[in-house]
Amino acid sequence: MEYLLSTLLGYCFGNINPAYILSKLKGFDIRERGSGNAGASNVVITLGKKAGAFTALFDIAKAAVSSLLATLIFPQLTSAKVMAGCGCILGHIFPVVMQFRGGKGLACLAGTILAWNWKVFLVLLAIEIVLGLSVDYICVVPMTGSVIFTIVYALMTNEPVGTVLLAVIAVIIQFKHIINLKRIRSGTEAHISFLWNNGKKS
Repeated sequence: MEYLLSTLLGYCFGNINPAYILSKLKGFDIRERGSGNAGASNVVITLGKKAGAFTALFDIAKAAVSSLLATLIFPQLTSAKVMAGCGCILGHIFPVVMQFRGGKGLACLAGTILAWNWKVFLVLLAIEIVLGLSVDYICVVPMTGSVIFTIVYALMTNEPVGTVLLAVIAVIIQFKHIINLKRIRSGTEAHISFLWNNGKKS
């Protein structure tokens, strides 16, 4: 029951989607513009860099806060942080309040890792920055980061429940980014460099 409740706690936080809220305040649905993704990168494309930065920080924070809150509510549950973090990622990707059409989970994944172990977060961040800039595609960051973190978590904790849920999350993230791989192949995928260029490419 505690596993379920900590995951549901994170799921509720995950349903708070700043990309969707900001776009609605501007009179449109972000899922109908740009890349069609309700996340920070598409906010940069459709609403600008400042809005994109706010969205990314908000999504990181909601995962981190839900993870830390879960440890306060369920202090005896060693995997509470990861369970709530995974729940937040699921809530962000499949939000019930948005008819299960949300974002792709990168910022929430980052927040989950940060809440779990800030040292691991910094190491993975450095690795993913180098990897992302090398290929100049944002989509490789969540695809590789989710897999790497699952392995790191398993090796460092030997905790089966959290590891299995992280593995499920990693599979979902790979699936959600199939469209990005198709766009890379067709030459229409957004490059990381658009963040410091005009931010208009979709």
